[in-house]
Amino acid sequence: MPDPSHVLEAEDLQIRGDLLVEVHPVGLGDFQTRQLKGKFISLVQVIWDKWTGDSTWELEEDVRRSYPHMLQVSLNFRNKNF
Repeated sequence: MPDPSHVLEAEDLQIRGDLLVEVHPVGLGDFQTRQLKGKFISLVQVIWDKWTGDSTWELEEDVRRSYPHMLQVSLNFRNKNF
């Protein structure tokens, strides 16, 4: 006898013709600056899945180019004094 409480909701996934799934970030985590070969690079922790906490460190300039709205909201929040 099936138990309706064990049914998982399916996510609405858009699968492209090349069978890849496009995933969008759900938020931004920490920010840091690293020195690499004499240059300073800015990194942003991009959170891809809020349930698993799956995240990667990406170049800030790439995040700014691909998801400018997310970076602007996060920077505004960081600059507020509490």
